[in-house]
Amino acid sequence: MPKSNQAPVPTEITLHQQSEVLELLYSDGTRVRLSFEFLRVHSPSAEVRGHGPGQETLQVGKRGIKITALDPVGNYALQPSFSDGHNTGIFSWEYLHELGSNQDRLWQQYLEKLARSGASRDPAAAVRPA
Repeated sequence: MPKSNQAPVPTEITLHQQSEVLELLYSDGTRVRLSFEFLRVHSPSAEVRGHGPGQETLQVGKRGIKITALDPVGNYALQPSFSDGHNTGIFSWEYLHELGSNQDRLWQQYLEKLARSGASRDPAAAVRPA
């Protein structure tokens, strides 16, 4: 059977407010759990990613962030609104699948960037790099 180039579409999407996790269930039984903080710091928005390579803005102080709304975008994406007011990231099915598949590596890279910049995940201790 030829492999499709299209990312799988979740069959169930659940926001777990208490554990601060977005859970995606796929038709093959795969279950992906992405923390709200992970989603916020990996937002595909221009505010986070910039408009090209090297223009990324390190997101600091996002521990404990909430998703206050989760809206569908057509049949191809989700747009979360976060408790810090950020709501411009549109997470395509493909991007969500990529985040789920690479979650451990991406999270470790994020923690390393925070450490190198002297910044923190904690809102009260967050230091924005100069």
